[in-house]
Amino acid sequence: LVFTEEDKYGLYSNLLFKYFLAEGIVCGHELFVASAKDHPDNILKELPAPLLDDTYGKELGDEAAAVKSEDLQDSMKIAWRYQNLPKMEASPTSYTKFGHYYDVSKKMSPELIQSIKWHSFYLHEELSSQPEMKTCNMNGAYARLLQSLQRIIAQGGFDGSDPQKKQKNVLRIGIQGLGSLLWGDDICCSDTPEDGHSLTKFLYVLRGLLRKSLSACIITVPAHLIQNKAIMERVTNLSDMVVGLESFIGSERETNPLYKDYHGLVHVHQIPRLNSLICDVSDTKDLAFRLKRKLFTIERLHLPPDLSDTVSRASKQDLAGSAKLLSSGCGAMAIGKKHLDF
Repeated sequence: LVFTEEDKYGLYSNLLFKYFLAEGIVCGHELFVASAKDHPDNILKELPAPLLDDTYGKELGDEAAAVKSEDLQDSMKIAWRYQNLPKMEASPTSYTKFGHYYDVSKKMSPELIQSIKWHSFYLHEELSSQPEMKTCNMNGAYARLLQSLQRIIAQGGFDGSDPQKKQKNVLRIGIQGLGSLLWGDDICCSDTPEDGHSLTKFLYVLRGLLRKSLSACIITVPAHLIQNKAIMERVTNLSDMVVGLESFIGSERETNPLYKDYHGLVHVHQIPRLNSLICDVSDTKDLAFRLKRKLFTIERLHLPPDLSDTVSRASKQDLAGSAKLLSSGCGAMAIGKKHLDF
């Protein structure tokens, strides 16, 4: 169960959501798309087109050439004592073939989408076709969604406890904007919602369904609208992986020169810990994302060295103050008041 905290305007979390579904189509998995905002048919039409291996290699080559030219220019500026330090790797891992890569500037072909089997759950259609239902003090929309999921897992042969004779496949479940007012949930309205445990109960049952079936699920939630932190803690504990996206749109970081190469930060709050006592912890916690012309990339965030001799004392203080906002890594080391300490 992958839990994604949406960025303020839902632009980049929606992109991650589409990446998850696109990977399912390319791998031939079966899809289940649930939404109360956009119709699932429209979501599938907007999926990014897969990049061929040679095309992605060319993209990587162009990127590497650009980085190399920048390094040649910077080598004349950076002091000699910096040149012997190890080079900071931008990507979290070196390039290995894992999954597929997608061109966000193009849409996936309808033929490719029709090649797999998929199911849709559009809340407004479900509400009009079925009478009101509410079970175990759970929100009626959540109860309908669980009922639909249980039916598809049982009929599609994804139930791991039930031996199936036909060839097994994987069910990819995508649920968009859960917990919002569109789902009839009031956790975004007040600090003390009437139906505060509804989302928790839904995730508890959903996690049980995922554990006993051949399925994986991604959920996006507008966490910035939820005032009650206790609800967010319960939801985090019921998820396997929790990732938060913080966009720079509308914030002071959008115009800050420190972050000019990035469009937002990635916060990894929780990593899956299945069948083990402790989880694998990444060697870096400072991750940032940027949306290029064709690719959406997640990289290590590293601050540029202060190369200018003419920067005013006041602006250096501003830069140092901005660097303190980072949780760890280079930013945590910037403790000087009048200049950046590296």
